[in-house]
Amino acid sequence: MSLQGHKKRILVAVVALPILVLFIIKLPSYCFLGLLAVVNIIGMWEFLKMYRTSSFWIALGVIISLIIFLLNCFNFQYALHYYALTFIVITVIRLLSKKDPHSALQEISPLIIGLLYIPTLISFQWFLREHGWQWIVYLYGVVWAADSFAYYIGKGLGKRKLYPEVSPKKTWAGAYGSLVGGSLASIILGYILINKTFLSLAIVGLLIGFISIFGDLVESMFKRDAGVKDSSFIFPEHGGILDKIDAILFAGTLLYFGMRFI
Repeated sequence: MSLQGHKKRILVAVVALPILVLFIIKLPSYCFLGLLAVVNIIGMWEFLKMYRTSSFWIALGVIISLIIFLLNCFNFQYALHYYALTFIVITVIRLLSKKDPHSALQEISPLIIGLLYIPTLISFQWFLREHGWQWIVYLYGVVWAADSFAYYIGKGLGKRKLYPEVSPKKTWAGAYGSLVGGSLASIILGYILINKTFLSLAIVGLLIGFISIFGDLVESMFKRDAGVKDSSFIFPEHGGILDKIDAILFAGTLLYFGMRFI
């Protein structure tokens, strides 16, 4: 990455981090819920746009994703009901809106996968927030450290490609960096914020570093399939919302279950 690119990345971080801290720590929890709802909307729009979905399905998908997200946050025990009804609604709309059955699955599958992917996984960040803002700071800090270690160690030492068919720039050295960065950040932040044992923090950090790799690769898989480099161009040198939260979506879900366990 060029020096100018690094400057843009730093500028975005300098602007975004104080806003993020404000929403996580200083403002009431429902403000963070509102932030997650906005991220959900943009992420769903990016995902459907990436697959060149029609404007009708994009609009419907964004609306349904917001409804699913909010229902999950407040009544998660009925999640199966929401998804069953959503599937019926989407398939019936496709049936009645176009008589030609050709490409029916191709048209609606991005919408259905997007609903399972974005509002579903984002909801777990709200579940963590309900247990205290410390868990969100811990999550974001550990994922950021894992990502940073992966980037710089991979850039400096990486030679052997990790999965070139999906992400040509990722290396095994970067993957090991993700594990190291996740573990170190977990031990430091966990000791300060959530006061768990050294061993449990090291294990959870290792797992977050591990699952973050897959979160990144899964989004890369979708992007390669759709034939795009970034999910959008909202953030200079950063890509879109999905490019920034891909690892957090997977890691936040894993951390929630890990939190309940430890």
